[in-house]
Amino acid sequence: MKNEIALFHGMKIVELAGVLAGPAVGMFFAELGAEVIKVENGDQGGDITRKWKLPSEDPASPVSAYYAGVNWGKRTINANLESAADREAVSALIRQADIVVANFKHSSAKRLGMDYASLAADNPGLIYAQVEGFGGEDERPAFDVVLQAETGFMSMTGDPGGLPAKLPVALIDILAAHQLKEGVLVALLNRTRTGRGALVRVSLWDAAIASLANQASNWLMAGHIPQPMGSLHPNIAPYGEVFYCADGKALVLAVGTDRHFEALCRCVNLPNLPQQPEFAHNAARVRNRRQLQEILSPVFKSFTRKELMARLDGNGVPAGRIRNMAEVFALEEAKRLVLEEDLPDGTPTKRVRTAVFNLEC
Repeated sequence: MKNEIALFHGMKIVELAGVLAGPAVGMFFAELGAEVIKVENGDQGGDITRKWKLPSEDPASPVSAYYAGVNWGKRTINANLESAADREAVSALIRQADIVVANFKHSSAKRLGMDYASLAADNPGLIYAQVEGFGGEDERPAFDVVLQAETGFMSMTGDPGGLPAKLPVALIDILAAHQLKEGVLVALLNRTRTGRGALVRVSLWDAAIASLANQASNWLMAGHIPQPMGSLHPNIAPYGEVFYCADGKALVLAVGTDRHFEALCRCVNLPNLPQQPEFAHNAARVRNRRQLQEILSPVFKSFTRKELMARLDGNGVPAGRIRNMAEVFALEEAKRLVLEEDLPDGTPTKRVRTAVFNLEC
């Protein structure tokens, strides 16, 4: 998505949310041309993620890399909503706004008069986008790792026999942000038809459960409780197997069909392997995946990764190079997704886009 395609130019959004999910929604609309006003309580240091710094970050910087990740293109104002004067100033902004993004607890929102019913009384076209933790009246603190644990993700992540592991990005927040953006876009469409605003609520819980996909179906239909398998896939093999090459570099396979497997075997000079009953079809390969890995591992080490990837790519075998962040952002395909911005004090910041679809109109 190019910056010059400002689809939401003229739209005003007031962001009353912190951490990741809510701010990611605000940044999405900022990337598409909306005016986004982020409200932070300066008396309490602002968005808590300003302080979530790596040891290598400048302690004097007003923002952390984490904060910068979802706060591009916004105008920030300081307001303590416990103050009647500040609350009225924010309410005045909201009376002219199209969208509010918030992650208050229900009780706090009502006490402050920042709930949907109170704000919509003065702005009936307002779309109020609410991020919740567990949903409903459950107001337990709901950080991403808590939801990864509670919704089953950690139980199936990590290596067999090891500790449960969280995913290394705040995936539940990101999933909830996508759900909330979708809900807001639907509400905007409905407003063009009816003139009415809407309350859009998404909980981290619901977003997580809705994203369990095939793992949920494996339990619901087959009674299978997923177990930690590292990067392996419970239904497909070799899928998720990691192999090291002669130069010490790693790649991962994603062989999804028998035809892919036959092509893989030709690439590594094992053309007869698919004829063996243990590997002739996917179900057999899943049962015998450890034996299969023992056969393939030494063969992969006879190629450099560059050589082997050229063969695999040339024969339509799904496989990927395992890259670190430095290697990823050395690629032009990744660099073009980086957004840069200097803060008012001159501090340079960088992050990746949240809107990456291509739209021609």
